[in-house]
Amino acid sequence: MLAAAQFWQPFHEFVFMRRALIGGLVLACSTAPLGVFLILRRMSLIGDAVAHGILPGAALGFWFAGLSLPALTFGGLGAGLGMAGLAAWITRRTGLREDASLAAIYPISLASGVLILGIAGKRLDLLHLLFGSALAVDGPTLTGMLWVSGISLIAMLLIYRPLLLDTLDPLFLQSVSRLGPLAHGVFLTLVVLNLVIGFQAIGALMVVGLMMLPAAASRFWSRRLPRLMAIAALFGSLSVWLGLLLSFHYALPSGPAIVLVAGALYLLSVVLGPVHGLLRRPPLITSQ
Repeated sequence: MLAAAQFWQPFHEFVFMRRALIGGLVLACSTAPLGVFLILRRMSLIGDAVAHGILPGAALGFWFAGLSLPALTFGGLGAGLGMAGLAAWITRRTGLREDASLAAIYPISLASGVLILGIAGKRLDLLHLLFGSALAVDGPTLTGMLWVSGISLIAMLLIYRPLLLDTLDPLFLQSVSRLGPLAHGVFLTLVVLNLVIGFQAIGALMVVGLMMLPAAASRFWSRRLPRLMAIAALFGSLSVWLGLLLSFHYALPSGPAIVLVAGALYLLSVVLGPVHGLLRRPPLITSQ
């Protein structure tokens, strides 16, 4: 009973643990479908690039308003959308692939953010921005996460069909509708928005792990898209819950703990998953 109680007792006794759990769960549920579509659209590394790209905007927000949730959010959102828009413009003008454009831009964005923080002359732990602290989620941050999660889920429901067609058969969608570019733009906006609100809880780098690892793990458990998104949300929620427990009981950084649990679930899926898992693959036929 004592061992079982340890899985729930911290969330029952401490308000900061409950806030971290609720915020992490809603973030996992809103990032799950985004991560699945990023993988299906072969845009897996874009989330990582955008996560670096939001740093200059967050740094400017901190420079002018300090640790203000609206300033950090709008600054990061503007920087992330600006970076994605610049990459799309370069792609259209030069023919360079969008992921290559983002890969070229995000180191510039990351360096610019670090430089801005240095010029600002204010003391801010850069590790907090990069790796976050889920146990430091306060009331306004939790409210923002709830709003972003709700908006993301509703928007994904509205653009689901055109986004699916644009992912699987963009030429057919172009022949019957003009919603493809709009769905793509809304989708990228949701990715940036979730990364911005997530970096304030588990860090700019760690939130990418929560977005992509459960989505990648779900690919080993089903071939149907709705199930993929549900499994990704389940894996993400489980990662948040177990990661917070590890952080609480063993004094570990919460963001990396959550992502390491998600990584462990991914490796287990690689081995045990019924869809192309290593143990489920048929043996090779040899001539001997």
